[in-house]
Amino acid sequence: MNVLVWTAPETMKLEEHNRPVPGKQEALLRIEAVGICGSEIEGYLGHNSLRVPPLIMGHEFCGIVEQVGDPGDEAWLNKKAVVNPLLFCGTCDRCLKGLTQLCGERRIIGIHRSGGFAEWAIVPVDTLTEVPAAMSSRRAALAEPLACSLRATRRAMERHPFANVIVFGAGGIGLLCAKTAALLGASKVMVVDTNPDRLAMCRSIGITDTAHAREDNLEERVQAAFGGGGTDVVIDAAGFQPTREAAVRLLNPGGTLMNIGLGIDDTVLPINYTIRSEIELLGSFCYTRQDFKDAVQLLVSGKITEDGWTEERPLAEGASAFADLVAGKVTKGKIILRP
Repeated sequence: MNVLVWTAPETMKLEEHNRPVPGKQEALLRIEAVGICGSEIEGYLGHNSLRVPPLIMGHEFCGIVEQVGDPGDEAWLNKKAVVNPLLFCGTCDRCLKGLTQLCGERRIIGIHRSGGFAEWAIVPVDTLTEVPAAMSSRRAALAEPLACSLRATRRAMERHPFANVIVFGAGGIGLLCAKTAALLGASKVMVVDTNPDRLAMCRSIGITDTAHAREDNLEERVQAAFGGGGTDVVIDAAGFQPTREAAVRLLNPGGTLMNIGLGIDDTVLPINYTIRSEIELLGSFCYTRQDFKDAVQLLVSGKITEDGWTEERPLAEGASAFADLVAGKVTKGKIILRP
Protein backbone atom coordinates (compact mmCIF):
# COMPACT_ATOMS: atom_id res chain seq x y z
CA MET A 1 0.00 0.00 0.00
CA ASN A 2 1.07 3.61 -0.49
CA VAL A 3 2.11 5.42 2.68
CA LEU A 4 3.15 9.04 3.15
CA VAL A 5 6.01 9.00 5.68
CA TRP A 6 7.58 11.98 7.46
CA THR A 7 11.26 11.01 7.51
CA ALA A 8 13.01 14.25 8.58
CA PRO A 9 12.28 17.98 8.93
CA GLU A 10 10.62 19.20 5.71
CA THR A 11 10.85 15.74 4.15
CA MET A 12 7.83 13.59 3.28
CA LYS A 13 8.24 10.42 1.18
CA LEU A 14 5.69 8.22 -0.53
CA GLU A 15 6.66 4.64 0.32
CA GLU A 16 5.30 1.17 -0.35
CA HIS A 17 4.46 -0.76 2.85
CA ASN A 18 2.74 -4.07 3.51
CA ARG A 19 -0.92 -3.73 4.37
CA PRO A 20 -1.24 -4.12 8.16
CA VAL A 21 -3.31 -6.80 9.89
CA PRO A 22 -5.55 -5.91 12.85
CA GLY A 23 -4.96 -7.54 16.22
CA LYS A 24 -7.38 -8.02 19.10
CA GLN A 25 -9.83 -5.16 19.56
CA GLU A 26 -8.51 -3.53 16.37
CA ALA A 27 -9.93 -2.73 12.96
CA LEU A 28 -8.38 -2.25 9.52
CA LEU A 29 -9.72 0.94 7.98
CA ARG A 30 -9.49 1.68 4.25
CA ILE A 31 -8.85 5.41 4.31
CA GLU A 32 -11.12 7.54 2.14
CA ALA A 33 -10.08 11.01 3.36
CA VAL A 34 -7.51 12.41 5.78
CA GLY A 35 -6.96 16.05 6.70
CA ILE A 36 -3.68 17.88 7.22
CA CYS A 37 -3.65 19.52 10.67
CA GLY A 38 -1.78 22.71 11.53
CA SER A 39 0.06 20.83 14.29
CA GLU A 40 1.34 18.43 11.64
CA ILE A 41 2.88 21.34 9.78
CA GLU A 42 4.84 22.16 12.93
CA GLY A 43 5.83 18.49 13.14
CA TYR A 44 6.84 18.50 9.47
CA LEU A 45 9.12 21.48 10.16
CA GLY A 46 10.69 19.66 13.12
CA HIS A 47 9.23 22.01 15.72
CA ASN A 48 7.15 19.44 17.60
CA SER A 49 8.92 17.18 20.09
CA LEU A 50 5.99 14.72 20.29
CA ARG A 51 6.48 13.58 16.69
CA VAL A 52 9.57 11.49 16.01
CA PRO A 53 10.52 10.44 12.44
CA PRO A 54 10.01 8.16 10.65
CA LEU A 55 6.30 8.56 11.26
CA ILE A 56 3.04 8.08 9.39
CA MET A 57 1.14 11.14 10.57
CA GLY A 58 -2.56 11.83 10.03
CA HIS A 59 -5.12 11.94 12.84
CA GLU A 60 -8.14 13.44 11.03
CA PHE A 61 -9.50 10.58 8.95
CA CYS A 62 -12.49 8.66 7.73
CA GLY A 63 -12.74 5.29 6.01
CA ILE A 64 -14.44 1.94 5.57
CA VAL A 65 -13.89 -0.94 8.00
CA GLU A 66 -12.53 -3.84 5.94
CA GLN A 67 -11.26 -6.24 8.61
CA VAL A 68 -11.46 -6.72 12.38
CA GLY A 69 -9.27 -8.66 14.77
CA ASP A 70 -12.07 -10.16 16.87
CA PRO A 71 -15.13 -12.07 15.57
CA GLY A 72 -17.24 -10.15 18.09
CA ASP A 73 -16.52 -6.92 16.19
CA GLU A 74 -17.68 -8.15 12.78
CA ALA A 75 -20.75 -5.89 12.94
CA TRP A 76 -18.33 -3.08 12.01
CA LEU A 77 -17.41 -4.65 8.67
CA ASN A 78 -18.14 -2.47 5.61
CA LYS A 79 -19.31 0.45 7.73
CA LYS A 80 -18.10 4.00 7.18
CA ALA A 81 -16.51 5.47 10.29
CA VAL A 82 -14.49 8.36 11.62
CA VAL A 83 -11.70 7.85 14.11
CA ASN A 84 -11.32 9.55 17.47
CA PRO A 85 -7.50 9.42 17.64
CA LEU A 86 -7.24 10.31 21.34
CA LEU A 87 -6.29 7.26 23.42
CA PHE A 88 -6.46 7.37 27.22
CA CYS A 89 -6.12 4.97 30.15
CA GLY A 90 -9.57 5.50 31.70
CA THR A 91 -8.31 4.87 35.24
CA CYS A 92 -6.18 7.86 36.28
CA ASP A 93 -7.58 10.73 38.37
CA ARG A 94 -8.04 12.96 35.31
CA CYS A 95 -9.84 10.27 33.34
CA LEU A 96 -12.14 9.54 36.29
CA LYS A 97 -13.00 13.25 36.40
CA GLY A 98 -14.02 13.06 32.75
CA LEU A 99 -10.91 14.94 31.60
CA THR A 100 -9.76 12.14 29.32
CA GLN A 101 -8.03 14.65 27.03
CA LEU A 102 -5.63 15.36 29.93
CA CYS A 103 -4.85 11.72 30.72
CA GLY A 104 -1.28 11.24 31.94
CA GLU A 105 -0.97 8.25 29.57
CA ARG A 106 -2.52 10.13 26.65
CA ARG A 107 -1.58 8.83 23.22
CA ILE A 108 -2.70 10.06 19.80
CA ILE A 109 -2.99 8.06 16.60
CA GLY A 110 -0.74 9.70 14.04
CA ILE A 111 1.68 10.90 16.71
CA HIS A 112 2.47 7.99 19.03
CA ARG A 113 1.46 5.31 16.52
CA SER A 114 0.92 5.16 12.76
CA GLY A 115 -1.92 7.31 11.48
CA GLY A 116 -4.02 7.96 8.42
CA PHE A 117 -1.60 9.19 5.74
CA ALA A 118 -1.90 5.81 4.07
CA GLU A 119 -4.27 3.64 2.06
CA TRP A 120 -5.06 1.54 5.15
CA ALA A 121 -4.62 2.09 8.89
CA ILE A 122 -5.06 0.03 12.04
CA VAL A 123 -7.13 1.63 14.83
CA PRO A 124 -8.67 0.38 18.09
CA VAL A 125 -12.31 -0.55 17.52
CA ASP A 126 -13.43 1.69 20.39
CA THR A 127 -12.10 4.76 18.54
CA LEU A 128 -14.64 4.31 15.72
CA THR A 129 -17.82 6.35 15.29
CA GLU A 130 -20.13 5.31 12.49
CA VAL A 131 -21.29 7.94 10.00
CA PRO A 132 -23.89 7.58 7.23
CA ALA A 133 -22.62 5.78 4.14
CA ALA A 134 -23.93 8.60 1.96
CA MET A 135 -22.02 11.26 3.89
CA SER A 136 -19.08 12.86 2.12
CA SER A 137 -15.82 11.39 3.43
CA ARG A 138 -14.26 14.82 2.95
CA ARG A 139 -16.81 16.22 5.41
CA ALA A 140 -16.49 13.30 7.81
CA ALA A 141 -12.72 13.83 8.05
CA LEU A 142 -13.48 17.17 9.72
CA ALA A 143 -14.83 15.44 12.85
CA GLU A 144 -11.57 15.62 14.80
CA PRO A 145 -10.66 19.27 14.13
CA LEU A 146 -14.29 20.25 14.67
CA ALA A 147 -14.27 18.49 18.06
CA CYS A 148 -11.18 20.53 19.02
CA SER A 149 -12.77 23.77 17.82
CA LEU A 150 -16.15 23.07 19.38
CA ARG A 151 -14.67 22.44 22.82
CA ALA A 152 -12.50 25.57 22.70
CA THR A 153 -15.30 27.81 21.45
CA ARG A 154 -17.88 26.54 23.93
CA ARG A 155 -15.52 27.18 26.81
CA ALA A 156 -14.54 30.61 25.48
CA MET A 157 -18.16 31.72 25.14
CA GLU A 158 -19.43 30.15 28.35
CA ARG A 159 -19.61 33.50 30.17
CA HIS A 160 -20.39 35.50 27.02
CA PRO A 161 -23.43 33.96 25.28
CA PHE A 162 -23.94 36.75 22.71
CA ALA A 163 -20.35 37.89 22.39
CA ASN A 164 -18.59 39.67 19.60
CA VAL A 165 -15.84 37.17 18.76
CA ILE A 166 -12.47 37.62 17.06
CA VAL A 167 -10.65 34.57 15.68
CA PHE A 168 -6.95 34.81 14.82
CA GLY A 169 -6.05 32.42 11.99
CA ALA A 170 -8.02 31.38 8.90
CA GLY A 171 -6.75 27.82 8.85
CA GLY A 172 -8.94 24.82 9.57
CA ILE A 173 -9.18 25.28 13.33
CA GLY A 174 -9.75 29.03 13.09
CA LEU A 175 -12.51 28.66 10.51
CA LEU A 176 -14.21 25.90 12.48
CA CYS A 177 -14.04 28.06 15.63
CA ALA A 178 -15.61 30.94 13.69
CA LYS A 179 -18.36 28.71 12.33
CA THR A 180 -19.00 27.20 15.75
CA ALA A 181 -19.11 30.61 17.43
CA ALA A 182 -21.86 31.64 15.01
CA LEU A 183 -23.82 28.46 15.80
CA LEU A 184 -23.43 29.11 19.53
CA GLY A 185 -25.02 32.55 19.24
CA ALA A 186 -22.18 35.02 18.73
CA SER A 187 -23.46 38.46 17.75
CA LYS A 188 -20.65 38.96 15.24
CA VAL A 189 -17.52 37.06 14.29
CA MET A 190 -14.36 38.55 12.77
CA VAL A 191 -11.47 36.50 11.36
CA VAL A 192 -7.95 37.97 11.33
CA ASP A 193 -5.18 36.55 9.13
CA THR A 194 -2.14 37.65 7.11
CA ASN A 195 -3.12 35.95 3.85
CA PRO A 196 -5.43 38.15 1.74
CA ASP A 197 -6.58 35.18 -0.34
CA ARG A 198 -7.70 33.34 2.77
CA LEU A 199 -9.52 36.44 4.00
CA ALA A 200 -11.31 36.64 0.64
CA MET A 201 -12.23 32.96 1.06
CA CYS A 202 -13.68 33.78 4.50
CA ARG A 203 -15.91 36.42 2.99
CA SER A 204 -17.01 34.03 0.24
CA ILE A 205 -18.36 31.57 2.84
CA GLY A 206 -20.24 34.19 4.82
CA ILE A 207 -17.68 35.47 7.34
CA THR A 208 -18.10 39.07 6.26
CA ASP A 209 -15.95 40.74 8.92
CA THR A 210 -12.24 40.17 8.30
CA ALA A 211 -8.99 41.99 8.95
CA HIS A 212 -5.43 41.75 7.69
CA ALA A 213 -3.19 41.51 10.75
CA ARG A 214 -0.29 43.43 9.19
CA GLU A 215 -1.99 45.88 6.85
CA ASP A 216 -5.08 46.92 8.81
CA ASN A 217 -5.36 48.89 12.02
CA LEU A 218 -7.01 46.18 14.09
CA GLU A 219 -8.53 48.52 16.65
CA GLU A 220 -10.16 50.56 13.90
CA ARG A 221 -11.41 47.44 12.10
CA VAL A 222 -12.89 46.09 15.34
CA GLN A 223 -14.56 49.42 16.08
CA ALA A 224 -16.04 49.50 12.58
CA ALA A 225 -17.32 45.93 12.83
CA PHE A 226 -18.44 45.72 16.45
CA GLY A 227 -19.17 49.34 17.30
CA GLY A 228 -19.33 50.25 20.96
CA GLY A 229 -19.85 46.65 22.05
CA GLY A 230 -16.18 45.81 21.75
CA THR A 231 -14.82 42.29 21.96
CA ASP A 232 -15.62 39.86 24.76
CA VAL A 233 -14.00 36.75 23.27
CA VAL A 234 -10.81 36.23 21.26
CA ILE A 235 -9.87 32.76 20.04
CA ASP A 236 -6.23 32.55 18.99
CA ALA A 237 -5.93 29.67 16.53
CA ALA A 238 -2.48 30.83 15.39
CA GLY A 239 -0.46 31.04 18.60
CA PHE A 240 2.33 33.54 17.99
CA GLN A 241 3.69 36.51 19.94
CA PRO A 242 1.85 39.15 17.84
CA THR A 243 -1.49 37.33 17.91
CA ARG A 244 -1.44 36.60 21.63
CA GLU A 245 -0.42 40.12 22.56
CA ALA A 246 -2.93 41.72 20.19
CA ALA A 247 -5.65 39.45 21.52
CA VAL A 248 -5.16 40.69 25.07
CA ARG A 249 -5.21 44.33 23.98
CA LEU A 250 -8.38 43.93 21.90
CA LEU A 251 -10.45 42.38 24.67
CA ASN A 252 -12.99 44.22 26.77
CA PRO A 253 -12.32 44.19 30.53
CA GLY A 254 -13.67 40.90 31.82
CA GLY A 255 -13.21 39.26 28.41
CA THR A 256 -11.84 35.80 27.60
CA LEU A 257 -8.80 34.82 25.55
CA MET A 258 -8.91 31.22 24.40
CA ASN A 259 -5.55 29.85 23.26
CA ILE A 260 -5.80 26.89 20.92
CA GLY A 261 -3.01 27.70 18.43
CA LEU A 262 0.32 25.99 19.15
CA GLY A 263 2.53 28.24 17.03
CA ILE A 264 5.21 28.96 19.65
CA ASP A 265 5.77 28.19 23.32
CA ASP A 266 7.40 31.13 25.12
CA THR A 267 5.35 34.33 24.88
CA VAL A 268 5.59 37.74 26.56
CA LEU A 269 2.18 39.04 27.69
CA PRO A 270 1.11 42.18 29.59
CA ILE A 271 0.07 40.22 32.66
CA ASN A 272 -0.52 43.25 34.86
CA TYR A 273 -2.95 44.50 32.23
CA THR A 274 -4.82 41.18 32.30
CA ILE A 275 -4.96 41.37 36.11
CA ARG A 276 -6.32 44.90 36.22
CA SER A 277 -8.81 44.12 33.45
CA GLU A 278 -9.72 40.70 34.88
CA ILE A 279 -9.13 39.08 31.51
CA GLU A 280 -9.55 35.32 31.57
CA LEU A 281 -6.77 33.33 29.88
CA LEU A 282 -7.73 29.81 28.83
CA GLY A 283 -6.09 26.99 26.92
CA SER A 284 -7.77 24.13 25.09
CA PHE A 285 -6.27 20.89 23.82
CA CYS A 286 -8.21 18.05 22.25
CA TYR A 287 -11.73 17.18 23.39
CA THR A 288 -13.87 14.79 25.39
CA ARG A 289 -15.82 11.94 23.85
CA GLN A 290 -18.95 14.07 24.16
CA ASP A 291 -17.28 16.86 22.19
CA PHE A 292 -16.37 14.36 19.48
CA LYS A 293 -19.91 12.98 19.39
CA ASP A 294 -21.36 16.49 19.14
CA ALA A 295 -18.94 17.36 16.33
CA VAL A 296 -20.01 14.31 14.32
CA GLN A 297 -23.67 15.29 14.74
CA LEU A 298 -22.98 18.83 13.50
CA LEU A 299 -21.43 17.33 10.36
CA VAL A 300 -24.18 14.75 9.85
CA SER A 301 -26.85 17.43 10.23
CA GLY A 302 -25.10 19.70 7.72
CA LYS A 303 -24.78 22.57 10.20
CA ILE A 304 -21.04 22.46 9.46
CA THR A 305 -19.90 21.51 5.97
CA GLU A 306 -16.73 21.39 3.92
CA ASP A 307 -18.08 23.68 1.21
CA GLY A 308 -15.97 26.61 0.06
CA TRP A 309 -13.04 26.35 2.47
CA THR A 310 -11.47 22.91 1.92
CA GLU A 311 -9.63 21.44 -1.04
CA GLU A 312 -8.80 17.86 -1.94
CA ARG A 313 -5.54 16.43 -3.24
CA PRO A 314 -4.26 12.88 -3.86
CA LEU A 315 -2.17 11.28 -1.12
CA ALA A 316 0.62 10.99 -3.70
CA GLU A 317 0.81 14.81 -3.70
CA GLY A 318 1.04 14.98 0.09
CA ALA A 319 4.68 16.13 0.12
CA SER A 320 3.92 19.07 -2.16
CA ALA A 321 0.80 19.87 -0.12
CA PHE A 322 2.93 20.28 3.01
CA ALA A 323 5.47 22.38 1.10
CA ASP A 324 2.68 24.61 -0.25
CA LEU A 325 1.20 25.07 3.22
CA VAL A 326 4.56 26.12 4.65
CA ALA A 327 5.12 28.52 1.73
CA GLY A 328 1.72 30.14 2.23
CA LYS A 329 0.53 29.09 -1.22
CA VAL A 330 -2.73 27.48 -0.04
CA THR A 331 -5.73 29.78 -0.22
CA LYS A 332 -8.25 27.39 1.34
CA GLY A 333 -8.44 26.70 5.05
CA LYS A 334 -7.68 22.99 4.89
CA ILE A 335 -6.27 20.35 2.56
CA ILE A 336 -7.87 16.91 2.60
CA LEU A 337 -5.79 14.08 1.15
CA ARG A 338 -7.47 11.16 -0.62
CA PRO A 339 -5.51 7.88 -0.96
